[in-house]
Amino acid sequence: MSLDAALPGAVRAAPSAVADAYARLTEVFPGLAVHELAEGEQAPQGGGWVAAARLAEGGAALDTFLAWDDAQVLRDYGQQARPDVIASFGLHRYAWPACLLITVPWFLRRRVPRVPVANVTFQRTLGKIAVRVEEFACLPGDPLAASPGARVVPDEAALMAEVRAAVAEHLGPVLEGFGPRMRRGPRALWGMATDEIVEGLWYIAHLLGEERRAMAELEELLPGTTKPYVGTAAFRELTGPNGEALPTRDRASCCLFYTLRPDDTCVTCPRTCDAERIVKLTATSSA
Repeated sequence: MSLDAALPGAVRAAPSAVADAYARLTEVFPGLAVHELAEGEQAPQGGGWVAAARLAEGGAALDTFLAWDDAQVLRDYGQQARPDVIASFGLHRYAWPACLLITVPWFLRRRVPRVPVANVTFQRTLGKIAVRVEEFACLPGDPLAASPGARVVPDEAALMAEVRAAVAEHLGPVLEGFGPRMRRGPRALWGMATDEIVEGLWYIAHLLGEERRAMAELEELLPGTTKPYVGTAAFRELTGPNGEALPTRDRASCCLFYTLRPDDTCVTCPRTCDAERIVKLTATSSA
Protein backbone atom coordinates (compact mmCIF):
# COMPACT_ATOMS: atom_id res chain seq x y z
CA MET A 1 0.00 0.00 0.00
CA SER A 2 1.36 3.45 -0.88
CA LEU A 3 1.99 6.10 1.73
CA ASP A 4 -0.74 8.25 0.20
CA ALA A 5 -3.24 5.44 0.57
CA ALA A 6 -2.17 4.92 4.18
CA LEU A 7 -3.03 8.50 5.14
CA PRO A 8 -6.63 9.47 5.88
CA GLY A 9 -8.11 11.82 3.32
CA ALA A 10 -5.02 11.66 1.13
CA VAL A 11 -5.17 13.76 -2.03
CA ARG A 12 -2.91 13.38 -5.01
CA ALA A 13 -1.31 16.65 -6.01
CA ALA A 14 1.14 17.88 -8.59
CA PRO A 15 4.77 17.50 -7.51
CA SER A 16 5.96 20.39 -5.37
CA ALA A 17 9.26 22.24 -5.48
CA VAL A 18 10.73 19.80 -2.94
CA ALA A 19 8.94 16.57 -3.88
CA ASP A 20 11.85 15.08 -5.81
CA ALA A 21 14.25 15.81 -2.94
CA TYR A 22 11.94 14.07 -0.48
CA ALA A 23 11.54 11.13 -2.86
CA ARG A 24 15.32 10.81 -3.14
CA LEU A 25 15.62 10.95 0.66
CA THR A 26 13.23 8.01 1.05
CA GLU A 27 14.94 6.14 -1.77
CA VAL A 28 18.30 6.11 0.00
CA PHE A 29 16.86 6.01 3.53
CA PRO A 30 13.64 3.94 3.51
CA GLY A 31 13.32 4.38 7.26
CA LEU A 32 11.83 7.83 6.67
CA ALA A 33 8.92 8.52 4.32
CA VAL A 34 7.84 12.12 3.73
CA HIS A 35 4.28 12.83 2.65
CA GLU A 36 3.51 16.34 1.45
CA LEU A 37 0.02 17.48 2.35
CA ALA A 38 -1.96 18.84 -0.58
CA GLU A 39 -3.96 22.04 -0.35
CA GLY A 40 -7.04 21.34 1.76
CA GLU A 41 -5.72 17.98 2.96
CA GLN A 42 -5.84 17.46 6.71
CA ALA A 43 -2.81 16.31 8.65
CA PRO A 44 -3.10 12.72 9.89
CA GLN A 45 -4.39 12.20 13.43
CA GLY A 46 -4.48 9.22 15.76
CA GLY A 47 -2.66 5.98 15.14
CA GLY A 48 0.57 7.24 16.69
CA TRP A 49 0.73 10.53 14.75
CA VAL A 50 1.72 13.59 16.76
CA ALA A 51 1.70 17.19 15.60
CA ALA A 52 4.97 19.06 16.10
CA ALA A 53 2.94 21.94 17.52
CA ARG A 54 1.68 19.63 20.29
CA LEU A 55 5.24 18.59 21.17
CA ALA A 56 6.16 22.27 21.35
CA GLU A 57 3.41 22.80 23.94
CA GLY A 58 5.21 20.44 26.31
CA GLY A 59 2.00 18.89 27.65
CA ALA A 60 0.19 15.58 27.41
CA ALA A 61 1.22 14.93 23.80
CA LEU A 62 4.87 15.21 24.81
CA ASP A 63 4.24 12.89 27.77
CA THR A 64 2.87 10.27 25.40
CA PHE A 65 5.72 10.79 22.95
CA LEU A 66 8.38 10.32 25.63
CA ALA A 67 6.63 7.28 27.10
CA TRP A 68 7.78 5.42 23.98
CA ASP A 69 11.42 6.27 24.72
CA ASP A 70 10.98 5.33 28.36
CA ALA A 71 9.58 1.91 27.44
CA GLN A 72 12.24 1.34 24.78
CA VAL A 73 15.11 2.02 27.17
CA LEU A 74 13.63 -0.26 29.83
CA ARG A 75 13.06 -3.02 27.27
CA ASP A 76 16.44 -2.80 25.52
CA TYR A 77 18.73 -1.95 28.44
CA GLY A 78 16.90 -3.40 31.42
CA GLN A 79 17.10 -0.21 33.44
CA GLN A 80 15.19 3.01 33.99
CA ALA A 81 16.81 6.13 32.54
CA ARG A 82 16.66 9.54 34.16
CA PRO A 83 13.79 11.75 32.91
CA ASP A 84 16.24 14.22 31.36
CA VAL A 85 17.95 11.37 29.48
CA ILE A 86 14.60 10.17 28.14
CA ALA A 87 13.75 13.71 27.03
CA SER A 88 17.14 14.00 25.28
CA PHE A 89 16.55 10.73 23.43
CA GLY A 90 13.06 11.84 22.41
CA LEU A 91 14.25 15.20 21.15
CA HIS A 92 16.97 13.58 19.05
CA ARG A 93 14.54 11.10 17.54
CA TYR A 94 12.28 13.94 16.46
CA ALA A 95 14.80 16.62 15.52
CA TRP A 96 17.04 14.39 13.37
CA PRO A 97 14.35 13.66 10.75
CA ALA A 98 12.72 17.09 11.12
CA CYS A 99 15.95 18.84 10.11
CA LEU A 100 16.13 16.70 6.97
CA LEU A 101 12.88 18.28 5.76
CA ILE A 102 14.92 21.45 5.29
CA THR A 103 18.51 20.37 4.71
CA VAL A 104 17.91 17.69 2.07
CA PRO A 105 16.06 19.96 -0.41
CA TRP A 106 18.78 22.57 0.12
CA PHE A 107 21.55 20.05 -0.48
CA LEU A 108 19.97 18.35 -3.50
CA ARG A 109 17.99 21.14 -5.20
CA ARG A 110 19.08 24.42 -3.61
CA ARG A 111 15.54 24.97 -2.37
CA VAL A 112 14.81 25.72 1.27
CA PRO A 113 11.25 25.06 2.47
CA ARG A 114 9.76 26.84 5.45
CA VAL A 115 8.10 24.28 7.74
CA PRO A 116 6.78 25.85 10.95
CA VAL A 117 5.63 23.46 13.66
CA ALA A 118 2.01 23.94 12.59
CA ASN A 119 2.86 22.26 9.27
CA VAL A 120 4.53 19.05 10.46
CA THR A 121 3.12 15.81 11.90
CA PHE A 122 5.25 12.81 12.86
CA GLN A 123 4.67 9.06 13.16
CA ARG A 124 7.78 7.78 14.85
CA THR A 125 7.17 4.02 14.88
CA LEU A 126 6.42 3.90 11.14
CA GLY A 127 9.08 6.46 10.22
CA LYS A 128 6.68 8.85 8.50
CA ILE A 129 6.41 12.62 8.42
CA ALA A 130 3.54 14.61 6.93
CA VAL A 131 4.47 18.16 5.97
CA ARG A 132 2.76 21.10 4.34
CA VAL A 133 5.18 23.22 2.28
CA GLU A 134 3.70 26.59 1.39
CA GLU A 135 6.85 28.64 0.90
CA PHE A 136 10.43 28.01 -0.17
CA ALA A 137 13.55 30.03 -0.89
CA CYS A 138 15.61 29.50 -4.03
CA LEU A 139 18.31 31.09 -6.17
CA PRO A 140 17.62 33.44 -9.12
CA GLY A 141 18.32 30.81 -11.77
CA ASP A 142 15.93 28.23 -10.32
CA PRO A 143 13.32 27.06 -12.88
CA LEU A 144 10.63 27.49 -10.20
CA ALA A 145 11.71 30.98 -9.13
CA ALA A 146 8.49 32.51 -10.46
CA SER A 147 6.16 29.86 -9.00
CA PRO A 148 3.71 30.53 -6.14
CA GLY A 149 5.40 30.39 -2.75
CA ALA A 150 8.91 30.96 -4.13
CA ARG A 151 11.13 33.60 -2.54
CA VAL A 152 14.24 34.37 -4.53
CA VAL A 153 17.43 35.14 -2.60
CA PRO A 154 20.51 36.61 -4.27
CA ASP A 155 23.21 34.03 -3.67
CA GLU A 156 24.42 30.90 -1.89
CA ALA A 157 25.24 32.77 1.31
CA ALA A 158 21.70 34.11 1.50
CA LEU A 159 20.33 30.63 0.84
CA MET A 160 22.40 29.25 3.74
CA ALA A 161 20.92 31.96 5.94
CA GLU A 162 17.49 30.68 4.87
CA VAL A 163 18.46 27.15 5.96
CA ARG A 164 19.49 28.39 9.40
CA ALA A 165 16.35 30.50 9.72
CA ALA A 166 14.03 27.69 8.62
CA VAL A 167 15.53 25.21 11.08
CA ALA A 168 15.40 27.76 13.90
CA GLU A 169 11.78 28.58 13.07
CA HIS A 170 10.85 24.93 13.38
CA LEU A 171 13.10 23.73 16.20
CA GLY A 172 12.87 26.83 18.40
CA PRO A 173 9.35 26.05 19.67
CA VAL A 174 10.17 22.35 19.94
CA LEU A 175 13.21 23.10 22.11
CA GLU A 176 11.01 25.22 24.35
CA GLY A 177 8.62 22.29 24.74
CA PHE A 178 11.33 19.76 25.56
CA GLY A 179 13.62 22.12 27.48
CA PRO A 180 12.08 22.00 30.98
CA ARG A 181 12.37 18.19 30.97
CA MET A 182 15.98 18.13 29.84
CA ARG A 183 17.73 20.13 32.59
CA ARG A 184 19.72 22.00 29.96
CA GLY A 185 19.96 25.70 29.23
CA PRO A 186 19.41 27.39 25.85
CA ARG A 187 23.06 27.08 24.83
CA ALA A 188 23.08 23.31 25.36
CA LEU A 189 19.75 22.92 23.57
CA TRP A 190 20.96 24.83 20.52
CA GLY A 191 24.15 22.80 20.61
CA MET A 192 21.91 19.76 20.18
CA ALA A 193 20.18 21.48 17.28
CA THR A 194 23.55 22.11 15.65
CA ASP A 195 24.40 18.42 15.96
CA GLU A 196 21.07 17.31 14.49
CA ILE A 197 21.56 19.51 11.42
CA VAL A 198 25.09 18.26 10.82
CA GLU A 199 24.78 14.58 11.62
CA GLY A 200 21.49 14.10 9.80
CA LEU A 201 22.65 15.54 6.48
CA TRP A 202 26.12 14.00 6.87
CA TYR A 203 24.54 10.55 7.16
CA ILE A 204 22.16 11.01 4.23
CA ALA A 205 24.93 12.45 2.06
CA HIS A 206 27.02 9.37 2.78
CA LEU A 207 24.16 7.22 1.47
CA LEU A 208 23.99 9.47 -1.59
CA GLY A 209 27.71 9.08 -2.22
CA GLU A 210 28.28 12.82 -1.59
CA GLU A 211 29.75 12.81 1.90
CA ARG A 212 32.69 15.10 1.14
CA ARG A 213 30.50 17.74 -0.51
CA ALA A 214 28.13 17.67 2.46
CA MET A 215 31.00 18.10 4.91
CA ALA A 216 32.30 21.14 3.04
CA GLU A 217 28.89 22.74 2.76
CA LEU A 218 28.00 22.07 6.39
CA GLU A 219 31.23 23.78 7.44
CA GLU A 220 30.06 26.85 5.51
CA LEU A 221 26.52 26.58 6.86
CA LEU A 222 27.63 26.46 10.49
CA PRO A 223 30.87 28.41 10.91
CA GLY A 224 30.32 28.90 14.64
CA THR A 225 29.21 32.53 14.52
CA THR A 226 25.55 32.08 13.57
CA LYS A 227 23.17 32.51 16.50
CA PRO A 228 21.27 30.77 17.94
CA TYR A 229 23.40 27.80 16.87
CA VAL A 230 26.28 26.73 19.06
CA GLY A 231 29.50 25.38 17.64
CA THR A 232 30.67 24.57 14.14
CA ALA A 233 30.17 21.52 11.96
CA ALA A 234 33.49 20.47 13.60
CA PHE A 235 34.66 17.95 11.04
CA ARG A 236 38.18 16.64 11.20
CA GLU A 237 40.10 13.70 9.81
CA LEU A 238 41.86 10.82 11.52
CA THR A 239 44.29 8.37 9.95
CA GLY A 240 43.47 4.67 10.01
CA PRO A 241 45.92 1.81 10.55
CA ASN A 242 46.56 1.50 6.81
CA GLY A 243 46.89 5.22 6.22
CA GLU A 244 43.25 5.64 5.20
CA ALA A 245 41.40 8.88 5.90
CA LEU A 246 38.64 8.53 8.50
CA PRO A 247 36.29 11.54 8.68
CA THR A 248 34.91 12.34 12.11
CA ARG A 249 33.55 15.31 14.03
CA ASP A 250 33.18 16.51 17.61
CA ARG A 251 29.63 16.97 18.79
CA ALA A 252 28.63 20.26 20.36
CA SER A 253 26.39 18.38 22.80
CA CYS A 254 26.12 15.01 24.51
CA CYS A 255 23.25 12.60 23.84
CA LEU A 256 23.67 11.12 27.37
CA PHE A 257 23.80 7.53 26.14
CA TYR A 258 26.81 7.06 28.42
CA THR A 259 24.40 7.14 31.39
CA LEU A 260 23.13 3.75 30.20
CA ARG A 261 26.34 2.28 28.78
CA PRO A 262 29.40 4.19 30.08
CA ASP A 263 31.81 2.13 27.96
CA ASP A 264 29.83 2.41 24.72
CA THR A 265 30.03 6.06 23.70
CA CYS A 266 29.12 7.40 20.27
CA VAL A 267 31.95 7.76 17.77
CA THR A 268 31.47 11.56 17.61
CA CYS A 269 31.07 12.00 21.38
CA PRO A 270 33.58 14.36 23.02
CA ARG A 271 34.13 11.53 25.54
CA THR A 272 35.42 9.20 22.81
CA CYS A 273 39.21 9.45 22.35
CA ASP A 274 40.77 9.39 18.91
CA ALA A 275 42.25 5.91 19.35
CA GLU A 276 38.81 4.51 20.13
CA ARG A 277 37.31 6.43 17.23
CA ILE A 278 39.79 4.87 14.84
CA VAL A 279 38.86 1.40 16.09
CA LYS A 280 35.14 2.09 15.69
CA LEU A 281 35.49 3.75 12.28
CA THR A 282 37.77 1.04 10.94
CA ALA A 283 35.33 -1.63 12.07
CA THR A 284 32.47 0.22 10.37
CA SER A 285 34.44 0.53 7.12
CA SER A 286 35.28 -3.18 7.18
CA ALA A 287 31.66 -4.12 7.79
